Amino acid sequence: MQKQTLFLSNWIFPVLVGLLCAAIVGATSMYINFNIGALNEIFIVQLLDAGLKTGDYAAAAGFAAGFLIARVLEGPLVGLLDIGGALMTGVGIGIPAILLASGYMFLLQDFYISVGLGLLIGLLIGLIIIVIRKVIPEEGLSTSGTDIMMGAGNALGRFLGPLIILSAINYGMLTGLGAILGAGLFVYFKKSIIGGTILGAMIFGAIGIYI
Repeated sequence: MQKQTLFLSNWIFPVLVGLLCAAIVGATSMYINFNIGALNEIFIVQLLDAGLKTGDYAAAAGFAAGFLIARVLEGPLVGLLDIGGALMTGVGIGIPAILLASGYMFLLQDFYISVGLGLLIGLLIGLIIIVIRKVIPEEGLSTSGTDIMMGAGNALGRFLGPLIILSAINYGMLTGLGAILGAGLFVYFKKSIIGGTILGAMIFGAIGIYI
């Protein structure tokens, strides 16, 4: 009973979000230093990778930070926080891209500093969501706007399949082949193409490491 009360209390939520963000930003730091470890879809990581190569982080910062803002505002209204859009994309790619563009490379080059930074960001996001939920009255609250936002995001994902295939081909021919085969297989079974491209690229990419 005490464990149930603990994990259902308001104050534990920022702590859990903080731990998640610490791991996510730490993984981004690993990618920056060792080119492996980022917790995100291939095409989103490619936005950050392009910034690391050219010094232009506008695409990564704009796309990913927009996700973060939308999902943090959405969280208090619908009672859930999208880990993929808000944390993995927004915190894992958007905030690092903004820091890199601002010249704060040292915050992400050092793994331990990046983990601490992620913890602080997560605590802040969790507190913001809890405060908004306390301020906004629950009675008569309409969440239709956020329902549309969530639905639009899922529908938009269907059109990202070709972009993921191009990103996979750019990464490696074997990875690109896996993305194409995965997409074709999912289309045949009338499933979302984006899932097939990601799974195909991951499987063939893993095989390519050991060949």
